[in-house]
Amino acid sequence: MKRTRILMSVALIAGTLAYAPTAIAGDKSCDTRVNNTAAKLLECVTVEGVRAHQAALQKIADANGGTRLAGTAGYDQSAEYVVDQLTSYGYKVTTQEFQFDYCAELSPAELSQTEPEATTYTNGDDFAPMDCSGSGDVIAPATPVDLVLELPRSPVTSGCEASDFTGFPAGNIALLQRGTCTFFLKASNAQAAGASGVVIMNQGTSGREGLFFGTLGGAGVTIPVVSIPFALGEAMAGTAGLILHITTDTISETRTTRNVLAESTSGDPHNVVMAGAHLDSVDTGPGIQDNGSGSAAILEVARQMAKVKPRNMVRFAWWGAEESGLVGSEFYVLNLTEAEADDIALYLNFDMVGSPNHVFFIYDGDNSDAVGAPAGPSGSAQIEKTFERYFNQVGKPFKGTDFDGRSDYGPFIANGIPAGGLFTGAEGIKTAAEVALWGGTAGQQYDPCYHQACDTFDNVNLEALAINSDAIAFSVLQYAMNTADVNGEKGKGNFQLIPGDSGQHAA
Repeated sequence: MKRTRILMSVALIAGTLAYAPTAIAGDKSCDTRVNNTAAKLLECVTVEGVRAHQAALQKIADANGGTRLAGTAGYDQSAEYVVDQLTSYGYKVTTQEFQFDYCAELSPAELSQTEPEATTYTNGDDFAPMDCSGSGDVIAPATPVDLVLELPRSPVTSGCEASDFTGFPAGNIALLQRGTCTFFLKASNAQAAGASGVVIMNQGTSGREGLFFGTLGGAGVTIPVVSIPFALGEAMAGTAGLILHITTDTISETRTTRNVLAESTSGDPHNVVMAGAHLDSVDTGPGIQDNGSGSAAILEVARQMAKVKPRNMVRFAWWGAEESGLVGSEFYVLNLTEAEADDIALYLNFDMVGSPNHVFFIYDGDNSDAVGAPAGPSGSAQIEKTFERYFNQVGKPFKGTDFDGRSDYGPFIANGIPAGGLFTGAEGIKTAAEVALWGGTAGQQYDPCYHQACDTFDNVNLEALAINSDAIAFSVLQYAMNTADVNGEKGKGNFQLIPGDSGQHAA
């Protein structure tokens, strides 16, 4: 269990921080004043303002077949909307084009068991096609490969090495287990061994039990690949004479898309504070929570900070092709010169900040949870504490979440740039203990519409979105004025971080 703290009353340079959910998005004073204190900024960053941007993204998706997938008109129009908004606010706006492997379903996938008993599985409930799966119509025996069914089911290296497939019957379907390496590597090794299809079951550990919606991250696998829950995989592994039928109809090709970047017109260009969110959705839905929530929140924060003259340059980013394997953010980081990378003081990531069955997760920069990935680069622990202090001050419990590499902070921390951010949960299952702290429904996903067509304007918890939008505004403004806790003398300013270190902290 992580430490608990006592809530303290603390003050900022402009007075006591207070969460004000009743502020009106259309307050005319917000259109003219300079929101250079947390108290003023949080009054103007409202859930109504964030929702206006989400409504615009929903309208774009509705006009483009229900998706804003990178490489499609839905994404291009989303990027144009963000560019137009930022330009009107007065930012220096640029776009960064890059090529990526575009993957989409042409028709719904199917999965069934033909032997020993005929069973038809439901797409989206019992199984899901993996993003960037190849196409095919395959009926073949299923062969388990290096599964770990007994507890603790960790580590799992199923399919991670070519030697796992020694003796694998060519033409069979490989039954693999999530864990350790990428889905692409598992599927590629299976294909190289002669598999006609791949079924990847969830790992069977806490948070990795139900159906998951994964991506291969790019083209190259030409056989059908689908995911299933752990329990179904366990049952399949124990079924003698199992024959499966998999049908997928997909497309994979190279397309061009873009990141959107906006910089403040003042501030130290050699001490840049970045805040980012991915703008694209998956092909199966409009992505208004994943990640229209983070995209809309940072866009509204940018709007309300437009008149602020920060001490440090602020750079907002809307990443393309995150759902294709963090392609946009990785392209951005890998194309930085050494000097440009050194100029970035820190990166803040906001991916899914209004999940319907939410938990207030903060990325575990210091690895105090001792779960999964190690601590982030030096300074990440301090970013985590900044978010903790905010939640403590507004009296909201929070919980650490692992730097598991699933979002756009990944390329930054891989290149030694301090990072942090917020998350409210995806396909993980909410526990009874979490319900006691945050409400909601135990035994259901944090976001029941994760990567599905129902991820629409209504798939958002407004309280979570409002609180996290304020937390985003607070953190960006704090670091726009002072990054000394992250990088010492280089970031020293006269804007004080909250001194308290107390309050409610979930296990």
